Amino acid sequence: MSDPDYQHLSIERDGSRTTVWLDRPEVLNAFDAQLIDDLTRCFAWLSDDDATRVVILAGRGTAFCAGADINWMRASVKFSRQQNVDDATRMARMLAAIASCSRPVVCRVHGLAIGGGLGLVAAADYAVAEAGASFAFSEVKLGILPAVISPFVIGRIGTGQARPLFVTGERFDTERALRIGLLHAVCDDATALDDEVDRIVAEIQTAAPEAISVTKRMLEVIGTSSYREAMSQTVETIATKRTDPEGQEGLTAFLERRRPAWMAQDHEPAWLAGRSR
Repeated sequence: MSDPDYQHLSIERDGSRTTVWLDRPEVLNAFDAQLIDDLTRCFAWLSDDDATRVVILAGRGTAFCAGADINWMRASVKFSRQQNVDDATRMARMLAAIASCSRPVVCRVHGLAIGGGLGLVAAADYAVAEAGASFAFSEVKLGILPAVISPFVIGRIGTGQARPLFVTGERFDTERALRIGLLHAVCDDATALDDEVDRIVAEIQTAAPEAISVTKRMLEVIGTSSYREAMSQTVETIATKRTDPEGQEGLTAFLERRRPAWMAQDHEPAWLAGRSR
């Protein structure tokens, strides 16, 4: 597949990893209608891109994403109710495109992640930030609310942790974000942040691509199901995966003490540790 053109994103490829850069540094990568459209189209494309095994979502400049662009907000003041419904729907579809991307998404956060920017963090599979980053669900300060991002945020941190942050709109730091599960790792500086992203990417690249995709789809269903409702889904899913070509290759490789076909020579699964190559 060829890379589509975007106005507010830049795309970098390095082997099977694709980095999607929010590229509006002059406004701290704030959202407008074009950026939302670019992200929706980009993640729909990446979901079907056979050359990509992992996606990194990052921001150019001094911030990851400072929420809504002020000019976009100014225009929305005059929106009709239906225009507001349409506008919010586009944002929801963008977040869904990221969350449902068949490729794992690693979010690289620095500087600010405010409002909708935290929706991006919550929609990703793995989020890592530089120490000193600052966060806020600041919508209530503007007389609105974090409605569209809430399913993704609550899915990540739960209602109990979301409630005080949603109703106060207060700023919070990486220590709190890590403690409540919004982040999965915090790094001392930009170099350490890039090293941690590299580590996560390398770990993902040892895993079977289709197994990751199926796992993501399963989690979406299981997260809203009781254990009784989930039973049939999980049983059928594992039975199918064990018998498909990828599952058969992985299980056979383990029994034969060799690398599975999807794993590069410079990666070493645990069952090969210490063995000569």
